[in-house]
Amino acid sequence: MHARQLPAQRGFAWLGEGLQLWRRNPALLTFASFGYLLLLILVSVVPFIGQVLASLLMPVLSLGVLNTCQAIAAGRKAGPDVLFSGFQQNLPALVAIGGIYLAGSLLVLALTAVADGGALFGIMTSGGKLDPEIATSTGFTMALLVAITLSTPVMMAYWFAPLLAGWWQVSAPKAMFFSFYACLRNWRPFLAYSIALALFGAILPGIVLGIVGMVSPTLATLLSVPLPLLLIPIVFASFYTNARDIFGEPGNVPEQT
Repeated sequence: MHARQLPAQRGFAWLGEGLQLWRRNPALLTFASFGYLLLLILVSVVPFIGQVLASLLMPVLSLGVLNTCQAIAAGRKAGPDVLFSGFQQNLPALVAIGGIYLAGSLLVLALTAVADGGALFGIMTSGGKLDPEIATSTGFTMALLVAITLSTPVMMAYWFAPLLAGWWQVSAPKAMFFSFYACLRNWRPFLAYSIALALFGAILPGIVLGIVGMVSPTLATLLSVPLPLLLIPIVFASFYTNARDIFGEPGNVPEQT
């Protein structure tokens, strides 16, 4: 299992390749993407254990979305049940990845308390309202910066981990280590990918809707409703395209360069 080191321009291509993948089966990919989000939301509202359970299931269901993308890319027939295919692929490791990711995220939030006295931690864990006075404080701004800085390596360790555990049957620690290493090794294409996501997922749609809204606010509202139905599945598909680009697939793993 090797992680290729890709040039920066590949990061711009991932979103376009995600669009091409979505066009091959928009209905199935849309179902998988929104099914993943809806299931996590439904589980998270279960009293007492909902948020923990959702974190543990997140890698399992995300692997189901990646399996959906893989089936579409390979031209295989697949039904809605493919979303749950992650339950049959190294389930203990996937659940462990979710637990480690949850623990890392909570640790990051706990460390932000040094800057703002626990305001950000309380908002993120209990869903409390943000006081305007706190939001404009220097301590809260510092807490946000700490959270972004420390959560980045946590996200890097998680990014490819479900796929590596499910497709290559590796342990949770090994999957998270290789995920972090692959992201670090490919920071340039990931930076380009982030720019592409911001540009095509937020900035350009915002500009277009703003211009349309100046002419017809009603039309702008109508256009904004289906926009997530298009963007979210394409973004999910791009997660698969960057994973395939860097790691290949089982039985077709690229050589390390």
